[in-house]
Amino acid sequence: MTQPSVIRARFTVRRADFRLQADLALPGRGVSALFGHSGSGKTTILRAIAGLERHAGGYLEVNGETWQDEARHLFVPPHRRAVGYVFQEASLFPHLSVQGNLDFARKRARAADGDTMMAHALSLLGIAHLLERRTTALSGGERQRVAIARALLTRPRLLLLDEPLASLDGKRKEEVLPYLERLQEELDIPMLYVSHSTEEVARLADHVVLLDAGQVLASGPAAETLARLDLSMALADDAGVVVEGIVDGVDSQYGLLRLRAAGGAMHVAHKAMALGTSLRMRVLARDVSLTLGPQTDSSILNQLRATVTAEWPAHDAAHVIVKLDAGGTPLLARITRRSRDQLGLQAGRAVWAQVKAAALLSMR
Repeated sequence: MTQPSVIRARFTVRRADFRLQADLALPGRGVSALFGHSGSGKTTILRAIAGLERHAGGYLEVNGETWQDEARHLFVPPHRRAVGYVFQEASLFPHLSVQGNLDFARKRARAADGDTMMAHALSLLGIAHLLERRTTALSGGERQRVAIARALLTRPRLLLLDEPLASLDGKRKEEVLPYLERLQEELDIPMLYVSHSTEEVARLADHVVLLDAGQVLASGPAAETLARLDLSMALADDAGVVVEGIVDGVDSQYGLLRLRAAGGAMHVAHKAMALGTSLRMRVLARDVSLTLGPQTDSSILNQLRATVTAEWPAHDAAHVIVKLDAGGTPLLARITRRSRDQLGLQAGRAVWAQVKAAALLSMR
């Protein structure tokens, strides 16, 4: 019988100044992001899943295997859980080279295909040229890539990443993010990714859990959750949604790709990609404008038929966030209240959503 592909986690934590109540059912594949401000309980959940903290009444099941069930006095200790854990700081052994750090993990796994695993990890994370380096001679981005490779070499059934980019500057984050995207695409290992960065969540997550002060405010697919107007992340200045498309045309003359998305054709600037390739884009609410009809004399290439479904006040009094349905794809548009009134926007109104190709943030 095929085991269920789901992660079930139920924890109650009571401390003097903090209370966490989490009851989660997460996909057993892909990336689930735990998102929220500092102190919301993200790391506490991760530590409980790793077995580093034990809480009364806790329950944890990973793809059909129970690791904790306090009702049955069952608790699998941390060293027996097939978990790879990547912390904010890489925590590499300073007295060993990169090769030595990776060999340490490979020996712990005692896998017959250790050499194959090593080659795959080196390729996925682009660190083969670093093997002879001392870890103290690595950049922050290189250190985190080695830390992720070391976690993978333990043959985890679950990969936990606790804000792995938090200690990096913008340039180093951009260095590491493409490798994290490759992990999501190529590995069949579920990942729990802790972050307070909307950009990281939008780029990486398939499923999003929003936490605040120890409470789960929302848990669902990324595209739907990021577009929910009742959640604070949809009202922030960097609010946006994730749109999936398939490359069905290449305009090499202008350096553009044409994508087939649920809401219609879209153009985006991107490096050459093969036809049929899936591409994920982030569409920011501030980059979406609305008209009542198609524009034939505009520089904006992307114009999608849409219907207004809801509206919510933005964080500042001058703007509103309008939620749209573009052929089944949720979009958000941040516009002024004056524009809303001039266009007579209300739920059910047909509009055209315009997005500049130059504003689309293609992620993979």
